[in-house]
Amino acid sequence: MTQLKRPSLTTLILLAVVAGMVFGALLPGPAKELRILGTMFLRFIKSIIAPLVFATLVSGIAGAGSIKTVGRIGGKALLYFEVVTTLALFIGLGAVNLVKPGIGVQLEKGAAPGVAQTGTGLSQILEHTIPTSIFDAMARGEVLQIVVFSILFGAACTAIGFKARPVVEFCESLAEVMFRYTNYVMYFAPIGVFGAMAATVGEKGPAVLLNLGKLVLTLYGALVFFVVVVLGTVAVIARIPLKKFYAHVREPFLIAFSTTSSEAALPRALENMESFGVPKHIVALVLPAGYSFNLDGSTLYLSLASVFVAQAAGVNLSFGTQLLMVLTLMLTSKGVAGVPRASLVILAGTLASFNLPLEGIAVILGIDELMDMARTSVNLLGNCLATAVVARWEGVKFPEEVPAMEEAFAQTAR
Repeated sequence: MTQLKRPSLTTLILLAVVAGMVFGALLPGPAKELRILGTMFLRFIKSIIAPLVFATLVSGIAGAGSIKTVGRIGGKALLYFEVVTTLALFIGLGAVNLVKPGIGVQLEKGAAPGVAQTGTGLSQILEHTIPTSIFDAMARGEVLQIVVFSILFGAACTAIGFKARPVVEFCESLAEVMFRYTNYVMYFAPIGVFGAMAATVGEKGPAVLLNLGKLVLTLYGALVFFVVVVLGTVAVIARIPLKKFYAHVREPFLIAFSTTSSEAALPRALENMESFGVPKHIVALVLPAGYSFNLDGSTLYLSLASVFVAQAAGVNLSFGTQLLMVLTLMLTSKGVAGVPRASLVILAGTLASFNLPLEGIAVILGIDELMDMARTSVNLLGNCLATAVVARWEGVKFPEEVPAMEEAFAQTAR
């Protein structure tokens, strides 16, 4: 007798999306009362923000070693990461401002929407990034303050070295605990998705689904543009053999897409990139570091989703405010690839920092599974390309190129 296979979390969430839409359309009155389920899920998500950001940043920075240790390779990798992720953020920003998928969703505005509307100057904004107490910053959910503290704390652990090892091990353990905690929270996701989607459709009407479809299509279109134009251009400039690269990255890409977890694809990605021809020491340094500092798909999604919520709430963010949001996301997006849908945690912190309604997450939650598959697989693709680019930057010649170069040299000699 064949045993029935237990449905995956992905399947359950997708079923919850459909069930919530149907319930909200058929029974709008009772559906409105189910918002409490989405609210409960959001509170769980908010409880993850501070410890997860602190633990992943400290352990990531301390684990990478000092710049002297990582040397030339580490410096090149970090430079590449920041340039590419910044481009991803601006592509997301451009796509959401061009398509405007949030117009028509009609969320409630926050208490004081938009940083630019507060009249706060640059000096006050910079001052606000420095925490007077890390515990106060964690209690109030000040993500940027937590990031600043964590970066300096991680750098101090690296400078001290062996004596700081117990602290670093604690942060590594805390990060693992928070990943597992987040997995437990995600078991509640189908129920939260059902309640959030049912309440949204019940309150806003089925027409809101058109805007959510526009958001998904906007993200996929922006990611395709990023992969083809940005990563494609990088690959051509770095003279990466595309056919061979595709053959080696295809399997880990599909693993990341189907599981919505970059970590699930990491072992095979490490193996395949070595097989591709990238030296082991470069793969071992660049690929894991990219999991914290080179999240192309997630950073593009975060800039797009943040402005989507502002549009849905009727908040007109100035260009300066959007730039500040991009700067915030550049810092807070580090380390979000450790667990499926962890981008929701960073998005919640960003919305809170800019006084945008967290109800926007409840709206996005129902379709986040579809978006997470795309952004996670692009994260993986970007990190695999990063190892090849850094290897090329170091003068590495991939195996299939060597005979061709030797033949070219022989012809020149003749």
